[in-house]
Amino acid sequence: MDPHPDMALRPGLDWSRIQTVLLDMDGTLLDRHFDDTFFLEIIPKAYADLHRLKMAVARHRVLAAYKQVEGTLEWYDLAYWSRRLDLDFAKLQNEVSHLIRPHPYVMTFLEKITSMGLPVHLVTNAHPWSLQLKLSQTPIGSSLTGIWTSHNLGYPKEHAQFWPRLQEQLRFDPEKTLFADDSEPILEGAAAFGVGQLVHMARPSSAVPPIYSHRFLSVVDFRQILPP
Repeated sequence: MDPHPDMALRPGLDWSRIQTVLLDMDGTLLDRHFDDTFFLEIIPKAYADLHRLKMAVARHRVLAAYKQVEGTLEWYDLAYWSRRLDLDFAKLQNEVSHLIRPHPYVMTFLEKITSMGLPVHLVTNAHPWSLQLKLSQTPIGSSLTGIWTSHNLGYPKEHAQFWPRLQEQLRFDPEKTLFADDSEPILEGAAAFGVGQLVHMARPSSAVPPIYSHRFLSVVDFRQILPP
C-alpha cells in the first residue's frame, strides 16, 4: 500500500499562473530503472570482472567511490567515472539502452503543454553522453523548447548557484514557473529560489513503489497534473 495515498488526491496546479515549464529527465520524464540498473548493477559487475573480485566486494568499492563525490558535477560525469574506474561507461550504457523508456503519460503531458504554447525546458544533471543516448532512444526531445544541463551551467541542481545561473541564461520568472523533479533536496533548492509551482514525482523507478513527499505536491505520473 502507498504510504500516503491521499497525497495523490490533493488539488492540482494553478495552470493560469504558469508561463514556463521546467522538467527533470531521469526519474521524472524517464523511468529511472535504467539508471539504477546501470549504476548499481552493470557498473559493479563490470568492475568485478575487470579486477576479478567477488560481486559484493566490487559493489562496496564502487558505491564508496560514488559516495565520495555525491552531489557534485563529478557524480554525474560519465567521463570522470570512465577514467576513475577504468571502464567504458558509454559502451556499457549502450548495452542496456533497451531499458530507457518514458514514464506513462509523459508524451501526453508534453503534447498538451506544447499545444498550449508554453515553453518546455529540460533541466537535467545528466552527462552529455547519457543525454544524447536517451534523446536518441525516446521521443521526448521533439516536445522540448530547450535543454539545460548542469555540466553546461557549471553547477549541479543541488548547488545553490544552479538556479541563479539558469535564470541568467533562460530569463524565466520563478513565481510563474512549474518545475517537476523526483528529488526533494533539488525541489527544496528551487523553492528557496522562489519557483512558484513545484511537483514531486513519487515513483521515479517503475521497479520501486511510490514514496510520496510530505512537503510538495506529489504524484505518481503526469496524468495527475494534466492541464484542463
